[in-house]
Amino acid sequence: MKLLKQVLDFYLNSSIHVALSCYALVRITFHVFHIQYDEPMALFVFFGTIVGYNFVKYDALVRVKKKPIGNQLKIIALLSLISLVLVGYYFFHLKRITQMVSVIILAITALYTLPFFPNRKNARNWAGVKIYIVALCWVGATLVLPYINAEIPFTGNFFIKCIQRFVLVFVLILVFEILDLANDDPHLKTVPQTIGVKRTKILGFSLLIPFWVLGILTFTFHDLIINLIMVVTLMLFILFANSNRSKYYTSFWVESVPIFWWLMIGFL
Repeated sequence: MKLLKQVLDFYLNSSIHVALSCYALVRITFHVFHIQYDEPMALFVFFGTIVGYNFVKYDALVRVKKKPIGNQLKIIALLSLISLVLVGYYFFHLKRITQMVSVIILAITALYTLPFFPNRKNARNWAGVKIYIVALCWVGATLVLPYINAEIPFTGNFFIKCIQRFVLVFVLILVFEILDLANDDPHLKTVPQTIGVKRTKILGFSLLIPFWVLGILTFTFHDLIINLIMVVTLMLFILFANSNRSKYYTSFWVESVPIFWWLMIGFL
């Protein structure tokens, strides 16, 4: 049991799970826009997520706090290095415009982590903006990049899907913020800090309505049923979210929602 927990912790701490969630959203993008499976694109996002998330999570720990590097962190660093090499490899298999947009997303990630401006904190610590930056990066990586790499003309459907994807990620982050309420710096002004947990949950419930309604405009009946299951699942996660929940509630179960969505599309 202890070994299983160690494996699970490494799987989560190394960002493999969140990378798989992003990969699942890329596959969903392929599905909704009828794009043939594009391996370089999908794996670029997968390995890029590992690199990006590990950089965000461990940069301050090593660079600023200068804490001793344990064995797990060394393995994570090695995994991140291998992932970075693979990101570089797949980067050169993407269309030029996709490469340019991916660099912009990379720049936003760097801004999120590193304090570029004198006497200013990084964007991660800017009051009230963290949730929007993360949601935009997820939309960019999991929807915009695959779409433009497929060289599909921009239509209203694309923008509807962008809004829908943004809402999904925003709601997922709300659950994280509810659980992190006790530990987050008050100056972050997260949504629960600003409006309270109860209103945050109401906001999450409210946002899931347009998430599903937007699907009516573009999805098939089969996909609408799956989306409805998704909405109910997310509502339950929001309903039972509180600061006393285990870290696995969000880091495993909530982040599994995109994977669950992708599997339902593929097998139901």
